[in-house]
Amino acid sequence: MKPLLRYKHKFNYKSFSSSAIASASANANANATELSTLQATLQSCARERAPVRGKVCHAKIIGMGLNNDTLTSNILINFYSKCGLISDARKMFDEMPQRCIVSWNTIIGSYTTNGREQEAVALFINMLREGKTPYSEFTVSSVLCACAAKRDVFECKQLHVFALKAAMDWNVFVGTALLDVYAKCGLITDASRVFESMPERNEVTWSSMVAGFVQNELYEEALILFRRAQVLGLEYNQFTISSVICACAGLAALIQGKQVHAVLCKTGFGSNMFAASSLVDMYAKCGCVVDAYFVFSGLEEKNVVLWNTMISGFSRHACSVEVMILFEKMQQAGLHPNEQTYISVLSACSHIGMVEKGKSYFDLMVKQHNVLPNVFHYSCMIDILGRAGLIHEAYDLILNMPFDATASMWGSLLASCRNYRNLELAEIAAKQLFGMEPDNAGNHLLLSNIYAANRRWEEVARSRKLIRDSEVKKEKSKSWVEIKGKVHTFTVGERNHPRIAEIYSKLEKLVEEMKNLGYKPETEHDLHDVEDSRKQELLIHHSEKLALTFGLMCLCPGVPIRIMKNLRICGDCHIFMKFASRIAGREIIVRDLNRFHHFTNGSCSCWDFW
Repeated sequence: MKPLLRYKHKFNYKSFSSSAIASASANANANATELSTLQATLQSCARERAPVRGKVCHAKIIGMGLNNDTLTSNILINFYSKCGLISDARKMFDEMPQRCIVSWNTIIGSYTTNGREQEAVALFINMLREGKTPYSEFTVSSVLCACAAKRDVFECKQLHVFALKAAMDWNVFVGTALLDVYAKCGLITDASRVFESMPERNEVTWSSMVAGFVQNELYEEALILFRRAQVLGLEYNQFTISSVICACAGLAALIQGKQVHAVLCKTGFGSNMFAASSLVDMYAKCGCVVDAYFVFSGLEEKNVVLWNTMISGFSRHACSVEVMILFEKMQQAGLHPNEQTYISVLSACSHIGMVEKGKSYFDLMVKQHNVLPNVFHYSCMIDILGRAGLIHEAYDLILNMPFDATASMWGSLLASCRNYRNLELAEIAAKQLFGMEPDNAGNHLLLSNIYAANRRWEEVARSRKLIRDSEVKKEKSKSWVEIKGKVHTFTVGERNHPRIAEIYSKLEKLVEEMKNLGYKPETEHDLHDVEDSRKQELLIHHSEKLALTFGLMCLCPGVPIRIMKNLRICGDCHIFMKFASRIAGREIIVRDLNRFHHFTNGSCSCWDFW
């Protein structure tokens, strides 16, 4: 039987198969090339923080049907994270049909860097429970960084145990993250133990440990560790140097600070904003405000932090005119003052009693720069009013401000009451402080001094008996001076210094010379219920007088003497320093609890208002 249909040409299956494969291969190569280009563009958008252009790329990827590709999804998660679009990054992560370790690390790291630490920890726990993807050292270090930001000691210790069980504690990234979180949680001994046990350390490890010591105010330990790094010949970054400069500022160690400044210049980090701000702050805190301004003015680019650091430095040194000039120049440079700027400006007004100027800045802050006054700004205003004797106005501000008064505010009011002998408001302020700071003997002592100034001896005896019988702690006055790179510390009535006999002998001669010029110890500044002769003896043995005398003995003529003190300088010591500057013919710089005093030729930079 003949076929119903007869084909004239025989179909070539081999020819069809080859052409189809070639066409499909060409399309696949084109798609791969385009996808590669889109991936590169997305990475560029992530670096440049360009969300709109990146979203266009994402739309093209969806149109090509390649949005389920794991590598592409990881790049998209990274892009959205870097642009701050965390919800979009999480959506991408949740929609992935298959996730790898990079996917988990990227989203966990994203939560950590964008301040959503709790979600980072929760996601890590989900990852462990799911059990499909093995974690890596980068996963653990990211979660540890989240714990550091949260200051969560319990979770930190749990993760430390986890790292030990997983044999990851030796890893440099995990170890660095561990010591960082311990340091930020105040467990500096644990941080140091982790650091010393690490078999390998990189520059970030050293930088984190130095920063940890500085954050916990262990400045000497920070300097020792930095010297250790120098001896080993290790390279250090701008963050390490910045931390070391902060340590020098905390110790007011000018000689070491200058040495680190030389290192900063040698390494080429002198123009770095972090390091430069630390350097300006260090010179200001060491009493060298002129050097601080020299560093500041030598920088071509200045950000808000640098301007604020310099303004704050001038404010601490009672250079109020300079504060106001810089405040105007900052705005002329196109930068807007922020909360910190106004704290420094208001503090400058407080230090020289500029009440009306302070009030005008307080109004300007809200009306011109939309800076809402916070508790620190109100604290400055209370200090301005109290120092100027407007104690009732300061008290009214405390009652009517939109915040609960802090211990600092009540303390400022109590100090003003002492200066102006206002016993009524002093008792109100003291009552508040006793409830807020029950273990602070300074508040009890201050009220006792106010009673003594008003000759209420029975109340004085009661207050001081309470201090003796209770567990409240009085901070002991101490002063220190740096001589040839070594810091010498003195307390009231010091007896332990190796040259104390020479110091007292020199001090007696200095007092006699001052008396010939009209100096008379102001015994009202010693509020003990004893004879005047005994009060004079107690006043002469104040720590700052001993530090000054030792400085006069050891430093070359004409060299400024820089004295640091942990408490406010008393009135008699203030007068003493003015006479000493006149006799010695040199500048004497005293940094007390609140500010710097520059004594030259018998006068002080504070204009006797402090």
